Amino acid sequence: MEVPFLDLRGAHARYVDELKAAAARVIDSGRYVLGEELAAFEHEFAAWCGVRHAVGVGNGLDALALILRGYLGLGALAEGDEVIVPGNTFIASFLAVSGNRLVPVPVEPDPASFNLDPAAVAAAIGPRTRAIMAVHLYGQLADMPALAGLARKHGLLLIEDAAQAHGAACGGRQAGAFGDAAAFSFYPAKNLGALGDGGAVVTGDTRLAARVAALRNYGSDAKYHHLFQGVNSRLDEIQAALLRVKLRHLDEDLALRRRVAWRYREGIRHPRIVLPQVACEERHAWHLFVLRCRHRDALQRHLQAQGVQSQVHYPVPPHRQPAYAGLRDVRLPLTERLHGEVLSLPLGPALGEDAVEHVIAACNAFECPP
Repeated sequence: MEVPFLDLRGAHARYVDELKAAAARVIDSGRYVLGEELAAFEHEFAAWCGVRHAVGVGNGLDALALILRGYLGLGALAEGDEVIVPGNTFIASFLAVSGNRLVPVPVEPDPASFNLDPAAVAAAIGPRTRAIMAVHLYGQLADMPALAGLARKHGLLLIEDAAQAHGAACGGRQAGAFGDAAAFSFYPAKNLGALGDGGAVVTGDTRLAARVAALRNYGSDAKYHHLFQGVNSRLDEIQAALLRVKLRHLDEDLALRRRVAWRYREGIRHPRIVLPQVACEERHAWHLFVLRCRHRDALQRHLQAQGVQSQVHYPVPPHRQPAYAGLRDVRLPLTERLHGEVLSLPLGPALGEDAVEHVIAACNAFECPP
């Protein structure tokens, strides 16, 4: 049996006619940028997240970067300020910070959740710290109550990198509704993915929302009137229309993802494979199912031989990338160990029972090298 890592065609098959109708509606409208579909999606997504504002942008990195750029313009940040980020993250979290001439300060994760460790954050707060960026890695919420308490105590901004966390919640409160602002990605592989690229900023801060809305459109609040030096980063109409369809099915898709994750956690029993720890099922949206194994590369080869595709998220942490050579002296041993051990199994709403059982059997049949 061949098990793909993610079957997007199969995931879309359940509502493909709705997607085609939405695309046709945009084509027939003659309006392809900053039109009614985007306005409707922004309203619907903000409501789904439980916040006042959503601003559609070109991608998840731009969403993060425009939050920081917006706060720079509002005076809440200044160039050279420090932003605490998890060392264990995708490089976009760092790029958004350094791209705004702010300083990323990476810290170690909590060993159970792989997310920001509030104790490590507290130890890293210094005189130039102005913000905490909490990444909900793999779809599991960071410890937002603890991080929010630290942000309040020290007068810091709390920004959520929710690119992987559509649907993660705590106490009925969705990812994106805990911090001052949050960034989402709609890259096709995400829980709520476009059929292209896209992103959004969500926030309860009306001033920030207005600023980001102008910044994404050349700094303009009206045609040919430019308040700021902005960029071109707009979620286009056809992607907004497709996302409106997928948003209506998102709760069902999340339930299917959680069912696969539950079966993996029940069925995989191997002494050398460490399964993800989950403090609360509601907090995890299961964007990825990431296990740990000291023989990760051998396990991946074994799974491939069994027809099971897997991926490594991520093989090299940002502070060890050539792009961040200036952080070469930073020591994050847990982060570096995780990046050498993590492996993501197939997961998605179209993954059938037979495929799930095949993945479980393949994991359990792994013979560790001597």
